[in-house]
Amino acid sequence: MTAVEPGVDLLARTATEQAALVRSGEISARELVQASLDAIARRDGEYNAFITLRAEEALAEADAVRPGDERTLCGVPIGIKDFLTAVTGTRTTHGSAAFGDWVPDHDSAHVRRLREAGAIVVGKTNTPELAARPVTEPLRFGPTRNPRDPRLTAGGSSGGSAAAVAAGLVALCDGSDAGGSIRIPASCCGVVGMRPSTGRVSIGPDLGDVGGGVGIDGPIARTVLDAAVALDAMSGYEPGDHHWLPGPARTFAEAAGRAPERVTVHVALEAPLGVPVDPEPRAAASAAAAALADLGHDVREQVPDWDDEAVPAAWDAAGTGFFQHIIKVLERVQGSPVDIDALEPATRGWLYGRPPLPVPDYLEAVEVLRGWARRILRSWPPGGVLVTPTLTRLPVEIGALSPRPGVTDEAVRFSGIVRVFNVTGQPAISLPLAQTSAGVPVGVQLVGPPGRDDLVLSLAGELERTVGFKP
Repeated sequence: MTAVEPGVDLLARTATEQAALVRSGEISARELVQASLDAIARRDGEYNAFITLRAEEALAEADAVRPGDERTLCGVPIGIKDFLTAVTGTRTTHGSAAFGDWVPDHDSAHVRRLREAGAIVVGKTNTPELAARPVTEPLRFGPTRNPRDPRLTAGGSSGGSAAAVAAGLVALCDGSDAGGSIRIPASCCGVVGMRPSTGRVSIGPDLGDVGGGVGIDGPIARTVLDAAVALDAMSGYEPGDHHWLPGPARTFAEAAGRAPERVTVHVALEAPLGVPVDPEPRAAASAAAAALADLGHDVREQVPDWDDEAVPAAWDAAGTGFFQHIIKVLERVQGSPVDIDALEPATRGWLYGRPPLPVPDYLEAVEVLRGWARRILRSWPPGGVLVTPTLTRLPVEIGALSPRPGVTDEAVRFSGIVRVFNVTGQPAISLPLAQTSAGVPVGVQLVGPPGRDDLVLSLAGELERTVGFKP
């Protein structure tokens, strides 16, 4: 017999609360996983967050969880983004019809770690083809809609994960972020999304150094604490990792619950290279900065040294080379060639309508971006944090962006501020601290020094407790 109050929605609880209920025996892991599967069956037809379910496997795994389980995520149902990441025995499509339905016989490293922490994967979440757009509208599976307003995009490329969390289908998902792909949908859907420091989360065992470290997996959750608990679980070195960081002195969960000492905070309300910023994102970041000043932090307006006219061309070349390489990686890992004709026309034109990028040109583009990163970090306040709008614009309606992958003006309007920190490798989190008069979420981004994920989470937790909202 459960001690949970009648009528209480288990899925409205945070992931941390759900694990505590399972640990105490107030509910069973099976009840919790079944509640998630039932919610997906009832409500996901409107949002299209999940594209593959593993109901039988998830329930069987839940039956093995017992009261008293001390794991931090014991029995918690989660979703996994359907791009690159492997879940044993579950199809992986990369949002495309061109790669078949790969069914791996292993987990990606961060999935294995989440499962070792007690999490139970209920399914894979929607993503644009090859995760190459800032909106989640693949031709194969159709668009993911924003639970805050189904007329609007959920963002991308981790749009399915952000929508699943925002809709209350699960309390926690993973995402991947090579140019803002966690923080963009987190801002659109009004949830927490974190890009960890480069090297914090392994991309093994299938990937080595794809993209030179710009891409990394991270958590999407409804609260900072849940994101921190998930990052504790996901983090850690795997043999052969090219980028890696030592573990923190204390857990990220502890950091999220403890206010930091006085922090130097710089505020940037403008985007690099004059990309326009809408009034609502500017106002949200400004309000967050004011709240931090009220909390006693040293806040001042100062934009990083990030204007460089060489960057757009370098980003275009490096991004094109990255995705051309991804196709080679997938052919090798999956053991079958890509069906070029089955790619979406825009993707096919982008990656096959031009010659493969010569290796020296790709390497030079990467060098330009790394020089840009050094320039930005030389201007960074020692031990300081940057506050910015997450996005330069509000979420657009489904179908409003033309289906053109790659570096387009429309894509840059979404990624203009967030992609900077994929290049520098810094930890960055989007917080749901504001909304428009119509209820559209507006995210605020906090960025820390390289490797200081703990500082970002500590300051984010303090902001959330002061001005944020807890669904």
